[in-house]
Parts: sequence; C-alpha cells; structure tokens
Amino acid sequence: MFFFDSLVRVRAAERTDRGGNTVLDWSADAVHRLPIGQLNIQPATQTEGHATSSGAADATRNAVTTGWRVQSEEGTTPDIRAVDRLEWRGLTYEVDGEVAEWPDPLNGEPHHVEFTMVRATG
Repeated sequence: MFFFDSLVRVRAAERTDRGGNTVLDWSADAVHRLPIGQLNIQPATQTEGHATSSGAADATRNAVTTGWRVQSEEGTTPDIRAVDRLEWRGLTYEVDGEVAEWPDPLNGEPHHVEFTMVRATG
C-alpha cells in the first residue's frame, strides 16, 4: 500500500454551557487544526441493486461510495478520535465509529490505525 495521502484533523475545544455542562465548541476560532500525513485513503463501497428471480445478483447494479477507509502507515498512530472532524479534498468528514489501533503481532506495540470517515451532514 502507498501512504501518500494527508488530511487535516479538526478538534473542537471544550467550553462550559449555561447549565454547567462541558460541551464541544466547534466555532472557527476555538478548533485546533493539525495536518496528518502518511495515510492511505480508499473508497469504502457498497453494491446497490436487486437480485434476479433466481437469487443471482443483478449485473446492472452500481457500486456506490459510502465513505472512505483510512489506514495509517506502519509504525504511525496519528492522534485521531471518534469525535474529530476531518478536512480532505475541500470537504468535511466525520469519523464513522471508533478509530481502531492495531497492535504489532510480534511485540504488541501500536502498529497503525484504521477508521472509516463519512461526509459531515450538519
């Protein structure tokens, strides 16, 4: 795999609201941006279509990109959390699920991270 992709991690600051609760502050002057490189970003696809009466898949179905699969290069574990937003190719994405940190099978040390990102909708 090639790890030539990069993105910008956007992390919200925290603030206290009127009720005394700690909430995320996504205002432009409060967020922290960090460029992160050494990534491989590939489309996560899902095939859409209908099965034929025999149960076989319909050959006219289309593959639709449902998000992007991100993997860091071996030996790197970038600081990305499930609550972060990500800027890539001029668009804003969110982490879909958790960020999985994979251990090295030989020594148990962190090996790389993997996660899926999807377009931010709000």
